[in-house]
Amino acid sequence: MLTSGDGVDGSYRSLPSLYLTFLTIWFVSACSWTAYTYKTRHFQWNNLQWTLASIPLIKALQLMLSFLFWYSCFNFQACSLWMSFGVYVTGVLFQTAAFVSFLLISHGYCIMCERLSLNERRSTAALACVFYLTLVGYKASVPYFTVLLLLNYFISFYVIFHHISQNLLVLREQLSIIENEDVRVMHDAVYKKYIMFKKFQGAMQMVAMAETVIYMNIYDSSENYWLRLLIREWAQFCIFVYIGWIFRSQDLAPNFSVMPATKPKGMTLVPPIYSI
Repeated sequence: MLTSGDGVDGSYRSLPSLYLTFLTIWFVSACSWTAYTYKTRHFQWNNLQWTLASIPLIKALQLMLSFLFWYSCFNFQACSLWMSFGVYVTGVLFQTAAFVSFLLISHGYCIMCERLSLNERRSTAALACVFYLTLVGYKASVPYFTVLLLLNYFISFYVIFHHISQNLLVLREQLSIIENEDVRVMHDAVYKKYIMFKKFQGAMQMVAMAETVIYMNIYDSSENYWLRLLIREWAQFCIFVYIGWIFRSQDLAPNFSVMPATKPKGMTLVPPIYSI
């Protein structure tokens, strides 16, 4: 293994500039996202937009700590343990927060219902806690946690895709009822929600593929680490921006906000306009 004069692997020398580049991209995106969400709050004001807007800030913090860690290693010959720990913690928080936001969207939070039911909140919290703990164990290289994390990913993606399919089924049935009874009041709103979930389904398929590729290449040498980092960071950025754009605050169809407080048991297929 080639090392630089200060003892740090020379193949990592490009990391500070890479982290600084992505820090700039994520920070500018986070500020723009937050400003846009605040500016368009009169169109649509709910917790989902602010949840999505806060996640890039966590990612920017992780990238800032990563940049400072590697920059100090190469320029000051001091690799801070606390800085490394900060990168570790913020990385886990970012992945957990992104995972929770995907779960909330798949449940239809602020789209199909105003808030989640008690059981949905409990199941989401349980999945998030298990995901967080397995991710911590995996990052700390605890034995067998790689298998546990992969199992957790499998269960989590199954739950997400299952809820997306359920919501798509409900929305298709609602569109069918609207068209059969020629009641056009809710058509645009229901169709908009259907398109949102179809796009989100495609985005989650990309997330699943990206995670699979990342873990397939986990044991590659350090020589091409910068390339894997570049691909991973670009994939994360593009996918998250795409999902954020789908569910951004915007001037939506009339009656888009007409929805039950929580999902009724049995998932009624009647469009919400009939309950007014």
